[in-house]
Amino acid sequence: MRSLNLISVLLLMLLGSTTIAAQTAQPKATPPPPAPPRSVEFPKPVESTLANGLRVIVVERPNSPLVAAQVVIRNGGEVDPDGLSGLADLTAGLLTKGTEKRGAPDIAEAIEALGGSLDSGAGWDSSRASLNVLSSKIAPAMEILADIVRRPTFHEEELERLRQQYLDNITLEMGNPGAIARYVAARVVFGDAPYGHPLSGTSESIAKITRGDIVKLHAAYYRPDNAILVFGGDIKAKDAFSLAEKFFGDWKKPATALPAASSGSAKAETTNKARVVVVDKPDAGQAAVVVARTGINRRHPDYYSGIVANSVLSGYSGRLNQEIRIKRGLSYGAGSTLETRRYVGPFAASAQTKNESGAEVASLLIGEVSRLATAPLPDAELVPRKAVLMGGFSRNLETVNGIVAQVAALALHDLSLDEINRYIGSVQAVTADDVRKFAASRLDAGGTNIIIVGNAKAFLPELSKQYKEIEVIPLGELDLNSGQLRRAPTSASQ
Repeated sequence: MRSLNLISVLLLMLLGSTTIAAQTAQPKATPPPPAPPRSVEFPKPVESTLANGLRVIVVERPNSPLVAAQVVIRNGGEVDPDGLSGLADLTAGLLTKGTEKRGAPDIAEAIEALGGSLDSGAGWDSSRASLNVLSSKIAPAMEILADIVRRPTFHEEELERLRQQYLDNITLEMGNPGAIARYVAARVVFGDAPYGHPLSGTSESIAKITRGDIVKLHAAYYRPDNAILVFGGDIKAKDAFSLAEKFFGDWKKPATALPAASSGSAKAETTNKARVVVVDKPDAGQAAVVVARTGINRRHPDYYSGIVANSVLSGYSGRLNQEIRIKRGLSYGAGSTLETRRYVGPFAASAQTKNESGAEVASLLIGEVSRLATAPLPDAELVPRKAVLMGGFSRNLETVNGIVAQVAALALHDLSLDEINRYIGSVQAVTADDVRKFAASRLDAGGTNIIIVGNAKAFLPELSKQYKEIEVIPLGELDLNSGQLRRAPTSASQ
């Protein structure tokens, strides 16, 4: 009898919890509006410049037990020589792989013994080496950071090991329609200008890079008058400046001037007419669709209008995903990016879909970007998309790594460091009309290129109804080393 009563009680409890779960699981018809943005004052950076030209910036945050430090070199993949794409990235990747007095295992063990982390890499317009460690261990950790930046040896053995990793990654990516589409889009938008080549190189370029090439790039650009050192966390400014002087003060500034910026970088925006490029990959399980064009640089006066416009398009609740995934079920996700660099960067909207709907998705991407310049943007849509930007920015500044990265980015682009305190207000001030004007002037569909990578026979007939001039490139003929995108025919094929 007692067992029956117990069973009854359990059944009633289960029924009640199921009912509650069902009630709470019902989605609300209208999500609650975002709360008003709070006024936040982030710590004000202080800075000093060493006699050798090294700019040192410190952001004190004593409520954290950690210190993050980052050395930023003011050049990255945009200075890769012709035919050697990936050189800057490979050079930065080798910084932690051995110095004049430490091998790669020694560096890893020394940082681990301090309970810290150390990494390096390159992007567009910058290369970096980053450190994160307890504030009590910052001095010995800084000695290691200075060592890898100033005195790397680029051992042949480490170069070959890293070269093989790059080649393996390239092989994997060349089997991925999404990765291929991104690489092709960069070449279509920028051609043979520096931003056009793959940042991590191609199989041909990585195979050609020699140790001499790496040593030459390091000697040309890794110098104190081309570098920024940023500290953030539990460290006093005077102590950070002392560490900078101790470990970087004798870093000699070369007598030679920095190499002149490439004219191709300064005029990154191409004037060619929009292209429609199809890369035929018959074994592709799905098609990757990208629409891409030039956008703006980081110092553009419409920067905040631009990032708000992109936020309206991108994200789970953005227009692209709403139209292509949620409304039509044509993709697992669609979004866009507005990359702001030293020179004009790219804008791209993308989605992956079944091969048969490749042309349709291309039209939808173009249509939604165009609609941003013509259709109304109600506050019910604009306010939440601005809240996403402000929330993401604030979350990034909750860690010492995040605040160092933000300050380093401002310094890299020669922007006021106080802009970190103006970001939220600047985003909040963007109006629907600002977004419309930005989209009309900077995202015009007439100058937007279309790239589709997939099984061409599944979508090419429909695409041909919309566009007269379509470049179809079999994957085997694709050449990412050139803005022409096609391999030169061999004598046998001729």
